[in-house]
Order: sequence, then C-alpha cells, then structure tokens
Amino acid sequence: MWSVESMTSADHDSAASLDQARGTLDGAGASALTRRPWQGPDQPPSDLDLVRFATWAARDPAATDPSVVAAGLGLLSSARAELDQLEAGLLFAARGSGMTWQGIASALGLGSAQAAQQRLDRVLARSHRVVRDR
Repeated sequence: MWSVESMTSADHDSAASLDQARGTLDGAGASALTRRPWQGPDQPPSDLDLVRFATWAARDPAATDPSVVAAGLGLLSSARAELDQLEAGLLFAARGSGMTWQGIASALGLGSAQAAQQRLDRVLARSHRVVRDR
C-alpha cells in the first residue's frame, strides 16, 4: 500500500518541483483559467492545461518570463502522463462502446487493427513505467 512514509527523497523532490512549477504558472495567471466542465469545484487545472498556458504566455518572446517557460517545461512529463491516461481511457471507452479495433485504427489514422492494439499496449506500458518509476 502507498503511504507518505514510503516515498523516497527523490519522490519528495520531484513532487516539490511539480508543485513549484504549478505555483509559478498560477502566479503568472493560470489561476484565472476558466474551469472546465469536467473539473470539480476545488480541482486545480491539469498539468496539460498548465503547459498550454505556459506556451500561450510565451507567445511574445520579448515579454516572456523565462521562469514561466521553465515551469511549463518542468510539467511536460506529467502532462504526457495525463495524456497517456486520457488516451487509454478513450481506447477502453471505444472498445466498451462496441467499436472494432479496425474502427479505432481508422479514427486514429492507423493502417490496421493490429496497429491500434499495439498503440494501446504502448500507452499502457508507458503509464505503467511512470507509476513504477515514482
């Protein structure tokens, strides 16, 4: 079972870095982002939304705060993990709704049912690595 006590020093450092990046972006204006319909009332923006915000905030190189860009870069791995979880969820939902692997492949722009199945395998493997590496 997971507990705070089971976290390593590296885990604490990683969590602190993520929190610092989120705080930097909140301070730069991300705290005013419009709440998404799927967010709970006290749920903060996703790291994916924060990376999008950092990219938007960096649209004018002359006025860009390097700490905002660094914060966005610091959240990329977490945002990728979120996207992998979303993709896996959609793939499971597609199968649960009756879509065939060929239909899923077509929706993903892939050439075969086997390619779609392999995509799910890769997404799940990446998600498993992220959880195992934490």
